[in-house]
Amino acid sequence: MNVVILGASLKQERYSYKAMKALEIEGHKVFPVNPSINEIENIKVFHSISEIKEPIHTITIYLSPERSSKLTDEILALKPKRVIFNPGAENEELSKKLEKNGIQVLNACTLILLKTKAF
Repeated sequence: MNVVILGASLKQERYSYKAMKALEIEGHKVFPVNPSINEIENIKVFHSISEIKEPIHTITIYLSPERSSKLTDEILALKPKRVIFNPGAENEELSKKLEKNGIQVLNACTLILLKTKAF
């Protein structure tokens, strides 16, 4: 499954980093996005969602609502099947727009979804 990590980090203590590693271990292809990073452990980091040209199943978000709201058009243009808002990233306004466009929305922790085989 192709998964975008919005708010990817080089810092190993960050949940976005832990999720990236866990997704890889589970066999998912990861597409980290962060405008200020070029690479995380030999994985290309995209500076914007619009750079991604492959079909994406899931976007997992690790950004504040203020930051993710600014990416609404890019997220909709990517046409993911599902968007996961991790704890602290919940965005009711964006969630409603995604659902209106037929995109499944979850307020959940990607790491727990993976651990419980619910991803």
